[in-house]
Parts: sequence; C-alpha cells; structure tokens
Amino acid sequence: MSLETEVMALMKEAMKAKDEGGLRGVRAIKAEIIKAKTEPGANGEISAEGELKLLQKMMKQRKDSLAIFQEQNRADLAAKELEEMAVIEKFLPKQMSEAEIKEAVATIIAQVGAASVADLGKVMGVASKQLAGKADGKTISALVKELLTK
Repeated sequence: MSLETEVMALMKEAMKAKDEGGLRGVRAIKAEIIKAKTEPGANGEISAEGELKLLQKMMKQRKDSLAIFQEQNRADLAAKELEEMAVIEKFLPKQMSEAEIKEAVATIIAQVGAASVADLGKVMGVASKQLAGKADGKTISALVKELLTK
C-alpha cells in the first residue's frame, strides 16, 4: 500500500475520531505528497525512497521547530509539533538504537578499511545509504567520528 493510500485511510479515521492533532499531522503529510508529485520532473509519482526522504524531512522540520518553541517557552506550539511528530513517526521505519547504529558503523568501517578521520567521507557515504531511514544523519556522523578517532 502506498504512503498516499495509508495517509488517506488515517485521515478518515482521524476525522471520524475528531482527532485534531492527528488530522493536522496527516494533512501536512498529504500536502507534502501533493507538492512532491507536482514538482517538475516528478511525473505525478513518488518512489518509496522519495516518500521516506519526504517523511524524514518533515520530521526534521518538526524537531527543529520543537526545539525553538521549547526554548521560547511556547508549550502550546510545542504540543502541536509533538502531535504532528507522532503521526509522522507512524509512517517511518523503526529507528535504530545508538548501540545498533554503533555496531553497524563499526562493521562499515571494517568493510571500507577506514583508519582515520580522513576516511570519514568514505564511511559516511556507505553508512548513509545502508542506514537511510533507520537512523538520524547527525547521530551516524557523530558515531563515525567517535569510532574513527579511537
């Protein structure tokens, strides 16, 4: 089932349940899907990889906004961001724990034959592809740097 179909089903459920936060989150996803489908060169289609990137981008935007709202003591706006993040998380793959990421990065470092921080780019290229959608890029980068500096 495509992301758009899942979003539409969840939207109907949210409307029936009168779940304003859930509905707001689902509508945001639907708007991004429509925007992505109508971009030049998209041909009205989005690949599964494109859908994943779209959801990750939305999650990152919400996290950034949440940090700003919490910093400014805007609990009302922070709560809305948290509600939308919960909806977006339903469509993202399960995130790996830091220990799992560390283990995967160590394996990648061994495969690539990286020895120092100078090999960071090689490791990040492989790690980003293998862990796409399962881990945050900042976390991956931090762990790669940590393991390469040892």
